[in-house]
Amino acid sequence: MSRRDSASLIRAGVFQLAGSASGPGLVLSQELSFWGGVDVDTGVVIDRSHPDFGTSLAGAILVMPGGRGSSSSSSVLAEAIRKGTAPAGILIERPDPILAIGAIVADFLYGIRMPLVVCDTSGVVSGDRIVIAAEEGAQARISILKTYEGEA
Repeated sequence: MSRRDSASLIRAGVFQLAGSASGPGLVLSQELSFWGGVDVDTGVVIDRSHPDFGTSLAGAILVMPGGRGSSSSSSVLAEAIRKGTAPAGILIERPDPILAIGAIVADFLYGIRMPLVVCDTSGVVSGDRIVIAAEEGAQARISILKTYEGEA
C-alpha cells in the first residue's frame, strides 16, 4: 500500500479534567448521550438513532461537538471508565458539565483519570492518532497525526 507523507496538527485546549492519553481518533458527527446510548459493559454505541450505532468507543479518543444529557450520563461514563470500556480521552467543542462530572467521579472513586478537553476539533477525522498532554495550568496540548487513505 502506498503512504503519503503524514502531517500533524497541534491544538491547544482547556481541560475539564486534566490528564494524558493517546489513541485513534473516533469522530462522531452528532452528540451522544452515554445514558441509553452506550453499553457500559462493551463501550459500544447502542442508541439505534445515532449515526454511529454499533461503534466501539473503548480506548479511542472520542471527538464530538459535546454531550447530549441526561444527567445520568455522568454515572454511565464513570462506570465505563471503571470497567475499561470508556474512551481513553474525550475532545469536545464546548464545555459539558455532565461529562466532566462522570470523569471527575471516576478519578475520585477509582483513581482512573480520563482527560476531557474543550478544543477546536475541526480537521480531525476518525483514525487520526491523537495525543493529549498536559501543559501549564488548565491548558492541554493536543497533537493530531493525520492519517490518509491507503496508509499502511
